[in-house]
Amino acid sequence: MTLIQRFGSALNLNIHFHMLFLEGAIYENSWGGTTFTRIKAPCHNDMVELVHTISHRIARYLEKVGLVRRDMENSYLNLPVDDEDSLLQLQGASVSYRIAMGPQQGQKVFTLQTLPAITEAEYGQLANTSGFSLHAGVFANADEPEKLERLCRYISRPAISEQRLSMTQHGKVRYELKTPYRDGTTHVFFSPVDFIGKLAALIPPPRLNLTRFFGVFAPNSNLRAQVTASQRGKNSPKLVNIRDEHLDKPYHARSMTWAQRPVTGESERVFNIDINECEKCQQHNVSIIACIADIHVIQKILKYLDKKYPTTKQATLPPLRAPPDEEHDFTIQHNFNFGA
Repeated sequence: MTLIQRFGSALNLNIHFHMLFLEGAIYENSWGGTTFTRIKAPCHNDMVELVHTISHRIARYLEKVGLVRRDMENSYLNLPVDDEDSLLQLQGASVSYRIAMGPQQGQKVFTLQTLPAITEAEYGQLANTSGFSLHAGVFANADEPEKLERLCRYISRPAISEQRLSMTQHGKVRYELKTPYRDGTTHVFFSPVDFIGKLAALIPPPRLNLTRFFGVFAPNSNLRAQVTASQRGKNSPKLVNIRDEHLDKPYHARSMTWAQRPVTGESERVFNIDINECEKCQQHNVSIIACIADIHVIQKILKYLDKKYPTTKQATLPPLRAPPDEEHDFTIQHNFNFGA
């Protein structure tokens, strides 16, 4: 699985890839089962050769699509910088740690160095060349599920951590780095307007999938059911004889309508509510009979419910309000936020 991350620790635009993969290969053997063959970890020379190959392939691709122009002496970007509707100005300032907006536009972002500088030599599964870096030194054994979970949480963390975000007495936005830089930098400071510009530069383009699946764990893999504990996927032995409750025919992969998604997805996973279950008889006998999208019809239905169920303590429909009342006990959880 690959997660495309667009941000650095200082809220700078830094596109990089976090990849989870097996240290080996799974293939189907001759007797219908699967066999896993482990490979040894790469050495430093292997990493240098690999990052060199990756950097050249990326450069050739960017040149092929017209984003990079190359002449006899140097290479340069070919981007529509004068386009007023694009975010290239904000993205360029974010990449180069520059201030994008305000009277100090073009200057370096103000940083705070509270630790002594350190030198870090290249070693092991780490390589740097031509501005590209590659690291493959983090791994989890089969008997270390907690370590694998921490790794998954780290690579899927959000762009910003509220625990490390604060305001100074002078109205500046102060953001603490998750890991100090080698020169001792621990904090960066932005004006409120430039802070919004930094966040805007991190927004991915529309219709861009930032999570990619590949190999035997991909949803469309023929071997996924044989190598996963849930045995879900194509050719799953658990789903051979299962009958669909509503259609009364063998299970088959099908897409859900937009009306079915909140019923079977968000309501059950987030709120622990099964909308298909009747409140009185506790049976799964509730089904979608209509999809009402006309705003006038919706308003008529809501007015009727307001008349039938007035706003009282025993009312079926609660009154419309914004934040929850203090008398209710809500527990808020922030998943994948590791700023502490």
